[in-house]
Amino acid sequence: MKSYDIIFFDLDDTLFDFRSAQQAAFSKVFEQYKLKDIEQYEKSYRSISKVLWRDLENGLISLSKLGSERFRRLFVEHELELDDVTFNQDYLRFLGEQTHLVQGAEKVIKELSHKRLAAITNGFTDVQSSRINKSPLAGRFEQIIISEATGFQKPQAGIFDVAFEKMKITNKAKVLMVGDSLTSDMQGGLNYGIDTCWFNPNAVENLSSIKPTYEVNHLEGLLDIVK
Repeated sequence: MKSYDIIFFDLDDTLFDFRSAQQAAFSKVFEQYKLKDIEQYEKSYRSISKVLWRDLENGLISLSKLGSERFRRLFVEHELELDDVTFNQDYLRFLGEQTHLVQGAEKVIKELSHKRLAAITNGFTDVQSSRINKSPLAGRFEQIIISEATGFQKPQAGIFDVAFEKMKITNKAKVLMVGDSLTSDMQGGLNYGIDTCWFNPNAVENLSSIKPTYEVNHLEGLLDIVK
């Protein structure tokens, strides 16, 4: 087994339970606007958001545009007369308050405290920083690399360049990228020449051409790889 000194962690759906965070923030913002039938809106929103985040990975839309565009499309679909920019701002404020963690996340991060840990996330700076700072993971990362702040997003090499520069890393063989997304985390790591560990809690069959170095179904399985 190789020895890794530096672990890059994705945040959403790897360490943070984004589905729970999204549901909570969605409920709060819709309650603020006194809108009912949240379930139908949330279902549509998830479909719209999935497409847009994939477009972001492929460089087809900017993160700043994505934020309001997802709600603009939602409001058009359901004939709601709301301002998408203001609504998105309110949603992000609520999202930044959510600190739901994936099972085992706190334990794994604590047990890896002797390693150099960094978070590399595609997302909004204020939201991701707030969630980390309010969570049990606060202060655990040497660096927190957020796509909005860097101008790059996974799988682009630029965001890894920033991480390597900030952490003064010279040996790629000592770095492991951990994340749930094949197209973002795994593809990004593989393109950059670092080993990858796919967190696949639902045991989804990998039918893509992307081949991670390792795969775990529980975060604790990472400990057997890096300890």
